[in-house]
Formats: sequence, structure tokens, C-alpha cells
Amino acid sequence: MCDYSLEMFQSRPARRGEEYISNKFPSGTVGFVARGDQSVAICMACDMELQLSGISSFIQEHADVSDRELTTFTQVDGPFHRDAVRFSNGRVITLQALGPGVVARVCDTQIERPLTLPTSEKAEKEEALV
Repeated sequence: MCDYSLEMFQSRPARRGEEYISNKFPSGTVGFVARGDQSVAICMACDMELQLSGISSFIQEHADVSDRELTTFTQVDGPFHRDAVRFSNGRVITLQALGPGVVARVCDTQIERPLTLPTSEKAEKEEALV
């Protein structure tokens, strides 16, 4: 998802295997862009796995993480910036706090996984379609 404060910018969904970089948009919001194209916001799906590198020493110290970490994209409740990443140690950091210049490689995308329902839910959905 793209933070609602990025809705005024052109955007596209993230793709498996691509690399992006965190960028501060003219609105002041931090989001991901493709290298060489800072005008298009890259929207991540919740639960998307991202390999981050170039994490600032400030975040490393305060979140007890290293320069390179496997994270999960998520959103937090709040009135302003909601896009965030969850580190394997459970710490959640907003993209705003992560700051510009962090490289993110998409490892997995929730969108590409087939949806599988438990057997009872499948039967209920099939009955509803009849």
C-alpha cells in the first residue's frame, strides 16, 4: 500500500525481485521509488518481505538491528504516516523514521500467493455461488 499522503503522486505496485530506494517526496513523506525515477511512488502490499540495506546507524542502535535486515512491510495506526517495516526482532519502524536512502529488495509478494481457504469456507463460498 502507499501511505495516503502519497496519493497525489503517480504510483505503481512493487514487483518481486526489484530493488527500490526510500525517498523523501516533495510533500515531506518518505516512500519507496525505483532508482532513477523519483516521481513514481512504489506501493508495497502488507506482509511483503523486504531485504533492507543501508539502514542508518541511528536506527540500528535504537531498534537493535544491523545495516542489512529482512523485514516485513506493514502499516501502523496513526493520523499521519502509516507505512512501516517490522524487523525480525519485532520492532516496527515507520518509513518516515527509516528515512531516505535505504535500499529495499522485494523478496516476496502477498499478491502473487494463491488464496487458499479452509475446506469449510470453500464449501460455504461455493454454496453461495449456486
